[in-house]
This record gives sequence, structure tokens and C-alpha cells, in this order.
Amino acid sequence: MSVVYDCSKRETRADGLAAAAGAVRSSRLVVLPTDTVYGIGADAFDAGAVQALLRAKNRGPDMPVGVLVGSWSTVDGLVLGVPPQARALIEAFWPGDLSIVLPHAPSLQWNLGDARGTVMLRMPLHPVALELLRDVGPMAVSSANVSGRPPARTAQEAQEQLGDSVAVYLDGGSSGESVASSVVDLTGSEPVVLREGAVGTEAIAEVLGVPAESLA
Repeated sequence: MSVVYDCSKRETRADGLAAAAGAVRSSRLVVLPTDTVYGIGADAFDAGAVQALLRAKNRGPDMPVGVLVGSWSTVDGLVLGVPPQARALIEAFWPGDLSIVLPHAPSLQWNLGDARGTVMLRMPLHPVALELLRDVGPMAVSSANVSGRPPARTAQEAQEQLGDSVAVYLDGGSSGESVASSVVDLTGSEPVVLREGAVGTEAIAEVLGVPAESLA
């Protein structure tokens, strides 16, 4: 049975965050608000929970799950190295609507899907998400919807799609427009924008000091 917590109220927000943290630590799924759309999340290091997340979304491992972090410093322990270009993007856009793909640290025991040795990282600009992430650590998070259906902009929309596959729903109000994060791949010799979303390619190019057309 799922439980929904209204995070607009102090007392229910604290209860909701505690319940969500307990669910994550017990290999269960939670829905949380982010600065883009609502996300469905699990402990990034719990392979069974990540598989449950993929099942809830009716999605295969061919579309690996990204990881949300609660601080800049968390990244250092998750990747093989943080190149200067990644540092520049993190300083410019985190917390915010930019995801960065980097080679993950080979020592990590996780299974996020067919990521081919990489991980997509983001630090969201949402107080509820950040508080949960700083409590439980990195979370595997995908948009809170069944694959092929529109991303959820409210906790109610997420619940209508995901139902009791999720233990805890954190209701942070409407996310507004359904705009995904931009995604920059830094695993190759040159940066590539895999998806242009909330952060424009021109803004990314300016931070990296390269022509926008070179990022395509």
C-alpha cells in the first residue's frame, strides 16, 4: 500500500522524508519532486531495487537509469575522474537542469542498466529531493511514468501510472512545464550534447569555451 505525503507542510514533510528514507534503505521505490519532472527513485547501489524501478516503468536495461546526487563532492566517489570540463559545468549549472555522463568508477558495485561503464549524474535544484539525497546518498532516478506515457508533473499523475509499485510518494506540488534536463556526454574526446532540454546548447558551449555546433 502506497503512502502519499504532502511536503508543502512542515510536519508532513518531515514525516514523508523519514518514510522515503526508510523505504529507500529497505529496497523499495519512492517518487520525489525534482526541478524538472517527478522522478521514481531507488538506492543506486541496490541492484534489486533498480530492477524493480525498471519493472515499474515497464522499461528494459537498454535505457539505463541516471543517478541523482545531493552535493558536488559526491561525484568524486562515483566516477573514474572529474575532468575540467565537468567541473566547469557543475560549477555553472548545479544544482540544476543539466545531466553529465562520465565513466563510472570501476570499483562500484551497481547495475543501472546497459550503461557500458558510464553513469549519468545530476544534482537537482529542489529542496525535498536534495534533503532526501543528502540523507540516503546517491539514488537511481528516472522520470515517474510508465515508458511511452507522459512524464508526471504531479505526485497524483505519478501515482495514477505507477500505483502500488511505489512505497512512498512525496508530493511537492506541480513541477510546471514538462521539460527534461539537458544531457552532456563527456566520455569521449570531445563533449557532445545528447539531449537539449532545460539548459540550452549555447549556454553549455559558452561554459565549455567551444562553438555550439561542435556539441551536436
